[in-house]
Amino acid sequence: MILARRNLSTSLRCRGALRPMDRYDRLPPELRRWVSTAALPWSAKSVLRLWSRLYRETGGDSGDMIRHMDLAEQRMLRREWRRVWGKDYSDQAATTASPSLCQA
Repeated sequence: MILARRNLSTSLRCRGALRPMDRYDRLPPELRRWVSTAALPWSAKSVLRLWSRLYRETGGDSGDMIRHMDLAEQRMLRREWRRVWGKDYSDQAATTASPSLCQA
């Protein structure tokens, strides 16, 4: 059996070396708690990108960061509801639904 040779002498950084759960495990504890109760299936990469931006914008205030994460998720849910159910569907459902109801 012949194995394919790999070029191991490159100075370029290896992309995607971390598995998804490894990325999740490396998230800050507050962010991991938020993701565990989120209504949408966030990837570790996208949620960390938003968290990092909010960290810069809020000066690291975790309460403000969590509130902004909730608002971002609500905006995404409203957009998704319109796309799935149509523009005539009541927008009230998107704004009053609790995250626990959306996890089904």
